[in-house]
Amino acid sequence: MRLSEIIKALEELAPPVYKESYDNVGLMTGDPQEEIRAALLAVDITEEVLEEALANNINLIISHHPLIFTPLKSITGKTGVEKILLRAIRKNIALLCAHTNLDNVDAGVNRKLSEKLGLTNARILDPVSGELRKLVTFVPPDYADKVRTALFNAGAGHIGKYDQCSYNLEGTGTFRGSAEARPFVGEKGKLHFEKEIRIETVFPKALTSKVVKSLLSAHPYEEAAYDIYPLDNVYQLTGAGMIGELGSPMEAGAFLKHVKTSLGCQFIRYSGSPSHKIKTVACCGGSGSSLIQKAIVSGADAFVTGDIKYHQFLDAAGDILLIDAGHFETEQFTNEIFYEFLIKKFPNFAIRFSKVNTNPIKYY
Repeated sequence: MRLSEIIKALEELAPPVYKESYDNVGLMTGDPQEEIRAALLAVDITEEVLEEALANNINLIISHHPLIFTPLKSITGKTGVEKILLRAIRKNIALLCAHTNLDNVDAGVNRKLSEKLGLTNARILDPVSGELRKLVTFVPPDYADKVRTALFNAGAGHIGKYDQCSYNLEGTGTFRGSAEARPFVGEKGKLHFEKEIRIETVFPKALTSKVVKSLLSAHPYEEAAYDIYPLDNVYQLTGAGMIGELGSPMEAGAFLKHVKTSLGCQFIRYSGSPSHKIKTVACCGGSGSSLIQKAIVSGADAFVTGDIKYHQFLDAAGDILLIDAGHFETEQFTNEIFYEFLIKKFPNFAIRFSKVNTNPIKYY
């Protein structure tokens, strides 16, 4: 299949609009019109991963971490990143990544991490606001079902655990077509009154173009009237980290062993020794120390993440069981997310997991 099809699919899973401002996601190198034979999934793109792709006749590497993280002024091969880029371009290997945009969606990195930790009722720890939009449109009654269905199929109408949500109100619309108009109802040059249904529904802003396109395709009018309003409501399906509950409470020591076993950690770092049992757990893959206070305020007994600093351990020691399980260790399952999503979309597409351990941190 074409690379553009895979890019489009991954953008459905993790819309680029949800990436952090400092991040670089999407296609690093490659022609979107190129035919892709197979994809190799990796957390990082290293020289070893690139050689693995070449050895297996694979011309696409999908990674979590971007190869190009900071702007490049030249590509001469003087750094490791530049060497990989040059070789990938020469060998026609496309490089594609989904980083913080995959961190910040409900079906992303933290959902998978919470599953590995055995959390139930998992939800976004720090959901964002300002990501929702409300669409209002006006439709003849006989076409209301068709338009609603098109909007729902485009991803509108989701509120929490409910879908196909809308509000509908009967009213009367007026319009007058010009000499060049081709009115669906009424006559040119004459004021027309038409019974209409006002349909309201919500959608995430990442779907704006898709929702509007679906509306215009299903709406019978030559000029469909619609309004889009920004909402300040919290959007529960986008944001940082995740919080949930263990099936059964655990002693702190038992939970530490549980984390090591669940994530396959050789070592973990921690601070705090709560006397009560661990029931509510927050987590964030990669570098999640900015969420420590949010985890505490949200009532978490423990917080699992990576890249915690000395004074952060010190400051939180009396409030929460703070666990640094490692940046790589808490993000290593991104390959499973990519695989599960892509194989469902493209059942006959060849996808391989990289056998290279790209964790740059070694333990002695």
